[in-house]
Amino acid sequence: MYNQTIVDEKNIEQTFKEVDISDFYDTESIPSEQQNEGIIILTQKEERLYNELLPLIKEQAPARAEVIESRMSDLRQLAKAIANFPSLLERGNLPGGTRTPELLIDSLIKHQEKGDSTLQLPSKATLGKAFMVSKIHTFSSLTKISITIEAPVELTKALQLETITMMFSLMAEDVYLNLINDASQPMEFRRNWALSLLLIWEHRNDQTVESIAPVLQTVWEARRKLAPAFGTMMGTSELIMLSMQLDEQWILFIKNNLEIPEVKQAMEEFLFGISYEQIEFLKSKLREKGIAAINRDEVSSFLQEHVKADAGLDYRDFYSMYTIRRDNARARERMKLPGPHKTLEDHFIQFVTALNRDKQSRDSFAN
Repeated sequence: MYNQTIVDEKNIEQTFKEVDISDFYDTESIPSEQQNEGIIILTQKEERLYNELLPLIKEQAPARAEVIESRMSDLRQLAKAIANFPSLLERGNLPGGTRTPELLIDSLIKHQEKGDSTLQLPSKATLGKAFMVSKIHTFSSLTKISITIEAPVELTKALQLETITMMFSLMAEDVYLNLINDASQPMEFRRNWALSLLLIWEHRNDQTVESIAPVLQTVWEARRKLAPAFGTMMGTSELIMLSMQLDEQWILFIKNNLEIPEVKQAMEEFLFGISYEQIEFLKSKLREKGIAAINRDEVSSFLQEHVKADAGLDYRDFYSMYTIRRDNARARERMKLPGPHKTLEDHFIQFVTALNRDKQSRDSFAN
């Protein structure tokens, strides 16, 4: 994609008429202060949690405090180095030509080639992902230290949630890329997702992710506690019941989308922790043997292969199982195979995007 965003300077006047990116979106889409900021090293909430925990660490584990402060200093230096790369939200004159946000968005939308896109992405996107991974590990360490020194429980929980939210931000990059490449989606939505991706790459922060992360985390916890019965949809009904106590957007998502076969299949993969193909095989095997259902401990035996259906609450488990579902969905889509071609996260963010757009339209009409 990066190579497609460069145009020959000699032809620039003929091929591109400069316009402001805000012309494509609502004025609130890119706050002016965000355009001038670099990577957000710590959000206000993260800064507050860090400043609350650090004095406790210094008091009870001084040696660890020095390590943590050194790590934070490294993060700031890394962010500073990444900030030296050209902004993705401004027109830039690069060695190979001129790049603009509009050209980059067009490139993201038009790029339909399969396979790994690492070498197609801007350097800032790749380096920023490394920064985010380092930041996730740092906050994971802070959470563990908070537990060790017996810091207030609420502080520990808040640190854990921030770590998970960062993981969702990392995951959102893949989700946005999947949705951008879906030609069946409205062009307005695809451009909106492309813009969201640019903002993540530029600032390593996403408001949509911040709003949905706690919801998906709660659903993930419920998924583990419910211990669904494999071979049936027992567990899904309990999940739906629990959903009624969650975020309004999630409730609407469940009510409006679970009857869609693709969404139901993606939900089953999320809930059971195994692939659509494995779920179908289990259902067939259990019908053949006249068994109503089995529990998680028996899944590997029936599939005759080891599967990690009982993942824990660690953010690494969530991300690992998401990437498996993501890769399986991409493979099915590429090979035109039955089963979900998107993850549950894809469907949910797609729904939230449509919901927000409808709300904006109603608000504009009211004004």
